[in-house]
Amino acid sequence: MTKTPRRPTNPLDAAEALFKPQKKVSAPAIERPALPNTKELVSLRIDSDILAYFQEDGPGWQDRINDTLRLAMKDKG
Repeated sequence: MTKTPRRPTNPLDAAEALFKPQKKVSAPAIERPALPNTKELVSLRIDSDILAYFQEDGPGWQDRINDTLRLAMKDKG
């Protein structure tokens, strides 16, 4: 029975073994339930005239867009 050496005998193989990328085992993702009434950061593309309409009344334009979308969601349901 031949025993394989624990260490490579060839210096080139030893060097390559040192620098070979290790496979990382990632932990399974934990899916957390969404909390009610929390806000989530998103990137959204909307027309510039719609954005200008909501921004013309000053700060709070994101809340106004959110309220309008909520109204549309309730009207549809």
